[in-house]
Amino acid sequence: MIKFQEGSETIAETIRLCRPKVIAAYPITPQTHIVESLARSNTKDFEYILAESEMSAASIVLGASATGVRTYTATSSQGLLLMTEVLFDIAGLRLPVVMTCANRAVSAPINIWNDEQDIMTIRDAGWIILFAESNQQAADLHIQAYKIAEKISLPVAVCVDGFALTHTFEAVELRDQKMIDKFLPKYQPKKESFLDPENPVTLGGLCTPATYMPIRKNMHQDLLTSKKIIKETFLKFNNLFSVKKIFGDCKISDGLIEYSGPNNPELVFIASGSVLGTIKSTYDYNLRQKNKIGVLNIKSLRPFPDKEIINFISKIKPKNIAVIDRSISLGQTGILFSEIKTACYGKAGVKIKNFIMGLGGKNITPKDIQNIVINFKSKSEFQFVL
Repeated sequence: MIKFQEGSETIAETIRLCRPKVIAAYPITPQTHIVESLARSNTKDFEYILAESEMSAASIVLGASATGVRTYTATSSQGLLLMTEVLFDIAGLRLPVVMTCANRAVSAPINIWNDEQDIMTIRDAGWIILFAESNQQAADLHIQAYKIAEKISLPVAVCVDGFALTHTFEAVELRDQKMIDKFLPKYQPKKESFLDPENPVTLGGLCTPATYMPIRKNMHQDLLTSKKIIKETFLKFNNLFSVKKIFGDCKISDGLIEYSGPNNPELVFIASGSVLGTIKSTYDYNLRQKNKIGVLNIKSLRPFPDKEIINFISKIKPKNIAVIDRSISLGQTGILFSEIKTACYGKAGVKIKNFIMGLGGKNITPKDIQNIVINFKSKSEFQFVL
């Protein structure tokens, strides 16, 4: 079914189709429309709990997931920061919670508009973190997120740009309930992985130094293993729902990264989220071919697709890379740029430059994108685009 509707409503409808049993949230702009829509649901299929704070919301879904049921929450910005303590617990307990982060700038000063600085604060918490480029992708990623989370017993955050996606109306295809049920059957937690009075277990008990490090190592290894699961889930989803590639010059699309552009680009833009739409509209299919410009979409921040990026660079052989960041590690560089530089360490002949853009929701225009192409003639490696 194709509908023309707000991104938040699309996400809410998709979550309903995924059949969670417990939803807990606290409203915060620009996430509010998602949970408002879910709260208005006339359904007995799930219990909706309006929490007293974001920390409480995270605690509720932690407790519910620990009993072996499918759960959901959503938040933004300061709300995500308030959840942080519990988010580490959710990952450490290996609970398959799914959360939407409607990305928004963090305080101070107070700002309700979009950038990606909020989600970057939990990139080391043990969550799988995926980014949506469009509302269609946001809807599909939530369905895949449950499949991934329940397969590997790790939580998944799906990031959607606040206002740019959550409050934008687009034509989207809502997936059929029967098809979703086929792809995402009823959740069956693994034995002894959840609280059951008939089979008592301890979750998250005191851990001695002798056992803590092996547990963290296993969690790290499973996050790396999740790359394969993300790829497999993406492929199965696309095959089942007959998803077609939108861009005619798409060369790579595997659930972790997506590349569109020529085989021998002079310049490749690397970014995540809705800014990719601005880049692709500035340099459409014909202009990308004519100007030898490619666009690489980093769909997964954690696990980070370092090997996939290296293979991409080895295959495509770009001369220049422009990393667009809507977040910054203050006193260092853009966070995505830092990840890309690490992945590309030792790759001679590739010039990589960082462009910090759109912080606090500052508009990123086609002119800004065009100026980046011009900027590569300068020697600067790092630039704020104000």
